Amino acid sequence: MKAWIGAAFAAALALPVWAEVAPMGDDGLYKEPWMRDTFKDLREDLAEANDEGRRLVLFVEQRGCIYCHKMHEEVFSLPDVAAFIEENFFVVQINLHGDTEITDFDGESLSEKDAARKWRVLFTPNIIFLPEEVSEDSTAIEAAVAVMPGAFAKGTTLDMFTWVAEKRYELDNGEDFQRYHARRIQERDNGKFD
Repeated sequence: MKAWIGAAFAAALALPVWAEVAPMGDDGLYKEPWMRDTFKDLREDLAEANDEGRRLVLFVEQRGCIYCHKMHEEVFSLPDVAAFIEENFFVVQINLHGDTEITDFDGESLSEKDAARKWRVLFTPNIIFLPEEVSEDSTAIEAAVAVMPGAFAKGTTLDMFTWVAEKRYELDNGEDFQRYHARRIQERDNGKFD
């Protein structure tokens, strides 16, 4: 009997432990503690991100999105993922169907839903990574260094955030994101890192 209880206890400890899912706001979107509540003037947000030594990233989400829920429940709630994002990124959340006013880099002011339409965002989650400098005639989607459309597991998500944080898109080494991600998968499989 004691062996069975010990085995059950050991099995319970081996199960993954998820952190709590972020609370949901009045707009029906999850509110991670590392998300910024700004006036959504992307030029100001970029300047503030740069002042903090972080990269500006836009999270486009929508109420009732099962894939957004999956990302918040299974990926963004993980302490190492949350810590990496908080340390390296300035995250502004955009509601795919929202009416809050946004000022794009080109100076145009429009609602969140019109900005999403302008940026050709059709699905959520959609994560738009911005460079440190954006010309005043560019839109967010034109300036993006990478876009992560859809829900992905921890490894892919961390690899994309790391690839952007390390500015690997600038490197002329022939290692685009897919090659970088494949190499990181192999390194994880070989026990180099988690």
